[in-house]
Formats: sequence, C-alpha cells, structure tokens
Amino acid sequence: MKHFLSIENLKQPELEKLLADAARLKSERGKSAARPLAGQVWALLFTKSSTRTRVSFEVGIRELGGEAIFLAANEIQLGRGEPIKDTARVLGRMVQGAVFRTYAQSDVEEFARFAAIPTINALTDAEHPCQILADIQTFQELRGPINDKVVTFIGDAACNVATSWIFAAARLGFELRLAAPKVFQPPAALLKRAGGKVVCVEDLRTAAKGADLLYTDVWVSMGKEEESAERIKLLTGYQINAELVRLARPGALVMHCLPAYRGKEIDDATFEAHAKTIFDQAENRLHAQKAVLCWLVE
Repeated sequence: MKHFLSIENLKQPELEKLLADAARLKSERGKSAARPLAGQVWALLFTKSSTRTRVSFEVGIRELGGEAIFLAANEIQLGRGEPIKDTARVLGRMVQGAVFRTYAQSDVEEFARFAAIPTINALTDAEHPCQILADIQTFQELRGPINDKVVTFIGDAACNVATSWIFAAARLGFELRLAAPKVFQPPAALLKRAGGKVVCVEDLRTAAKGADLLYTDVWVSMGKEEESAERIKLLTGYQINAELVRLARPGALVMHCLPAYRGKEIDDATFEAHAKTIFDQAENRLHAQKAVLCWLVE
C-alpha cells in the first residue's frame, strides 16, 4: 500500500511522475471525465488550522469523483485523548483514504500504519511534502526543468518546508542554498542523510547571488508562537526585497508558501511584484495534490 508521507520516501521516477501528472491534471481540469476516486470517501483529519491545504484537498477529492469529510481534532475523540492508533483503526474501516495535518511526523506515520489505508501528510512540524511538490510544479511550468538550477531558501531553514526542499534537491539534482542564522540551520545529520547539493550559509546575499529562485516562509510557524519575539529578533534582516532580487539571476522567480507576513520575511512591494507567481504556486496545490491522490489509488 502506498502513502505520501515524505519526499524522502520517494524515488526520483516517482517524484517526476507526480510532477508530470500534476501538469497534465492542470491542463485537463474541467475537460477530463476520469473519476479515479468514484465511490470513495476520504477523511481530512486536521489538528492545525488551514486555508490552502483544506480547500485544495476538498476540491481535488471532489473533482476526482470522491467525497471528503473534514474532521477537526477538537471535534472528534482524538481531541479528548484517544490514541492515534485507535482513531486510525476506526477510520480505516470506514473510509478509503486519509489526509492528515498535524504536529508530529510520527503521528502521521503511526496513523498510516494502523489505518491501513492510503495516507497523505498534509503538513507536520517535520515536513510539508505537498507544498514542495506544488512549488516545483510552479517553477517548471514557468522556467523549465529544475535540475541544475539554484534554489535559495531564506529564513528559518530548519522548518518543515525547508526540510522537504532538502529531500527534493537530492532527488531532482538542483542546488539548494539555505540562508539562515546558525540556530535556524538544519542539523548536519539531516543533511548527511538527505544527500544532494545543499549549502548552508548565514550571509543571505551570498546565497541569493545568481539564484534561479528565491523562496521564503514565515519566521514563526504554527506551534512556535511562544518563540515569536526571539525568532523575530534573530531573523530580522533575512528578508526578500528588491535589493536581494537584484542579486539573483535576471528573471529569477520569487515564491512564498503563504500566509505571508509582509514587512518581515518579504516586503510588500516585492510580494506584489511577484504576486502572480506566488498565487500560481498556491493554485498548484490543487493540481499537485490531485496527482498524489491519483498515484495512491493506481
């Protein structure tokens, strides 16, 4: 049985197929009669708030012929302390697949093991594989194959989004530069495990020079609110702005996985100048996740 829990678990041909399928599904939207999820019900189990993830999965499941049930953790027994494995075994007998957005990566992995139904990681503190799939889809539809290109991530380079970028770099052969204060750089053990060409630096200008893509995320991720003051203090200056964009390759893309806090990780003028790309990126969550859903039921 297949699951989509981490970019690390994917082989290069699998990742390339997902990207190709995402592009095809986008071009065929509204034209194809294929309904691979017909007769299926998928549970969306969320313990973290969401806009893009929830909407894109609900719409995607319905467009593929299935039905979606949204389950907020505080509305089911999981929120009252029921073990993950018990919730998993109940849902595994009633629905055909699950989309799980939560804190611990181990919870998603445990759910997949005990539910014995296709399970998708819709975000954990450790990884955000659906986001990176959509990001790469966006890059490739605007600039062609990502292999041999330079992607620069600026900000908290130890966050879930950065981690998924690290695993993708190893699979698809692009250079990933992570510009962050030392305390927000990924552990050496993770980089060694992932492989690929990944460079960590503190100087964001060095990291931006000649880049094909400048990418950032919020400085304070969900669950890190108590660290807000210290994070903002340490990350101030790690911002995408016009000066930084000028250091990148001419025509370089700017991306943000949203929500954006303008004036912090990106300034308002730069966000608006690259809004078309950023909202293409947001839309592509729908198409990339439809590709994942189709792949899981093949």
